[in-house]
This record gives sequence, structure tokens and C-alpha cells, in this order.
Amino acid sequence: MSFAATVEPSEVGFDPSRLKKIDGHFNRYVDEGRLAGYAVAVARQGKVAHFSMYGAKDSEAGTPITADTMYRIYSMTKPITSVALMILVEQGLLQLTDPVSKFIKSFGETRVWSTGTVLKPLTAALTEEVRIWHLLTHTAGLTYGFMYTDVVDDMYRRAGFESGVAFHDSLEVVCDKYAALPLLFQPGSSWNYSVATDIVGRVIEVVSKMPLDEFLEKNILGPLGMTDTAFYVPEEKRSRMASLYGYHEPTHSKVKLEKFGANAFSKPEFLSGGGGLISTVADYFKFIRMLEGKGKLGDVRILSSRTIEFMTQNHLPNNADISTFGRPLGEEIFYDGLGFGLGFSVVVDMAKSRVMCPNGTFGWGGMASTAFWVDPVNEVSAMFFTQLVPSSTYPIRPYLRSLVYAALVD
Repeated sequence: MSFAATVEPSEVGFDPSRLKKIDGHFNRYVDEGRLAGYAVAVARQGKVAHFSMYGAKDSEAGTPITADTMYRIYSMTKPITSVALMILVEQGLLQLTDPVSKFIKSFGETRVWSTGTVLKPLTAALTEEVRIWHLLTHTAGLTYGFMYTDVVDDMYRRAGFESGVAFHDSLEVVCDKYAALPLLFQPGSSWNYSVATDIVGRVIEVVSKMPLDEFLEKNILGPLGMTDTAFYVPEEKRSRMASLYGYHEPTHSKVKLEKFGANAFSKPEFLSGGGGLISTVADYFKFIRMLEGKGKLGDVRILSSRTIEFMTQNHLPNNADISTFGRPLGEEIFYDGLGFGLGFSVVVDMAKSRVMCPNGTFGWGGMASTAFWVDPVNEVSAMFFTQLVPSSTYPIRPYLRSLVYAALVD
């Protein structure tokens, strides 16, 4: 698929001169050395109204961003894995209320952190088992080692789980190690961004009796024609890969993460359903169009329309937002007015969010500052691809939303 503007912006209610302000805004990030380069796409009714690229795949080499540039999408893997899990639900092979221990026995022994120190934690028994629903909604009590907020986060780091994406054990072994660590809270009692979707990936393997990469290829990536999306980049595609950068706070500049970025070039032992995929703008747009099509892209149906509607509504108790019910840390910049569904954030109170996008808008982002959203009300979707860790370095996501909706004039 050639990824270029497929419709005049005015034909779908956008002011083209206002859309160009997106480029004016983000070009400065590149010109000032904050990003190496980026690609951005805005669509309405499934038609691309604006697509632009600027800067380089690698600042040092000066190689320009191209339409087929490949990016580490990290946590934008989570919606794909969540869709994969729901395929199994639709097939009647499991239910969201099933305990995780039904598929990963070690979770039957998991306990909850109560008090104490990282070396002498005091834990309590579960009052409710961790269930599949808890994993999809990040209400299981799991966490990430890079959070640096709680004692349990430190325990993850000491167990070797600093970043959450580059482990050398198998997915089966990693999930057993997660199960041996205490939870932050009783399942269902709060929200915390976590490794939960990696565990979803292992559940998929157990239920489907095939490795996660094979299941995704057979049921999602292959049928949608996402030929450039995988857990690693083969030799023949390496020249298309964007370099990974990290924010260097002392100098307020970016620095290339050569060793960490090189993880993308060999097949990992640990298939991270929560953060392991590499993709392109064109490939991910196919996934977005499937979501917009309520489970269908062209003649290919991945999920039923009802399942997509179910996944993209808020599943937090009493329609609460994350800032009220949870611990607002993770890939997003704003959490006021933002709920969570089955693998997606969901806007539940646009006024409270103070960011322009209507209630019902769903999406997510990745650790390297990638992001996407789908707005079913206005039939608008957008995505932003770059490679800067962490995603909280710059407020790219709220600015992009403001610029997109300022261009919508119908």
C-alpha cells in the first residue's frame, strides 16, 4: 500500500491550511534537535486527508524518513494483542471472567503487597483472583519496573524487569516470574499501567496452542496485510528502521540508544504482547481502519462490530476516569476525563480532559512517543510515529489532538 493523501482535505471537512499547521508545529521539534524525525497521518471516514514526514530516520547519518520507515511501536502493540485475545473469546475458548490461574497456574499463588520494604515485604492473600478482565483493563495490580513509584516497582527492577520489553527468557518463564512478585493492590480495586498485556499474550499462547507471533500473523497481521509488522526486523529490512533515541535531561537533548535499539534486529525469546512489535505507518493504519470498520477491513472481518464496541467503552467502575480510580502513570500525557476499555484508553469526559476530542474517542501510545486515536463521533483518526523515549518527554499527544480538531471545520 502506498501511503499518501487519498482525498482532498476539504472533501472530508478539513481546512487544508489548518492541517498544515501540524507540520509547522512538529517541524520545530526536528529543527531544534528534539526529535530526529516523524511521520503523521490524519484521516476521516477511512480516507487519509493529511500525511507528512519530516527529518531523519537517523540524525547522525542524515537518512531521511520515508513512507516505509519502520518504528518500534512498543505499547501500541497492546491494542493488537487485546484484539487477539478477544478473537479467542468470540470462539468460545475462554471468558473475561476466567481466572488467569486457569491458564497460567503460577498466578494461583500470587499475593498482594501490604507493607514493609523491598527486602522484607509483607503480603496478603488475594481477596479475588486475577481475571482476564483485570489484565485487559490494567486493574490486576501489576506494574512496570520503570515506574519508580512504589516498592513493588523496585521489586520488578531487582527481578530484572527494568524496561519491560527486552528480556531473554521465554514468555512462559517471564509470566511465572511476574506471578511470583506481589501485586500493588487487590485485583479490580484500582488502575495501574502494567505488564498485564504481556500476560495476555501468554494466555493467548496457552489457549490457542501456538506461539504469540504465529497467532498474530495468522489471525490479524496476515489477514489485514500488515506485512511489515513483526517482533523483529529481518536483515533485508534493516535499512528502513528508524534509530531509537532517549531524552538526555542534563543537556535537554536526545541521545541515540544504540544497544537498546538493537533489540529490534533479532528475534526475541520473549514475545512481548505488551510492547514488542515493530510496524510502519501504512501497516498500523490498516489496523486502525479495521477498528473504525468495527472489526472489518474490506472483505476481512477480524472481530464482530459488537465486540469492538464492547472493547472501546469504559470498563472502569462507575464510569470513573483514570485520575480518579487509578494511578495516572504510563504512556499518556493526560488522565483527567480518560477511562479505559479492553486494551484502549477511552475519553469519558472531554471537558474534564481539557483536550479537544469527544467522548468515546479511543486509542493509545507507545514508549517511543508514538500514538494513535480513533474518534467514532467525527469519524476521525490520527497517528504520530517517531522514536524518542520516554513518551512523556514532550506533550506531543495533546498538541496533536488540538491541531487536528482545529482543522476540522465542517
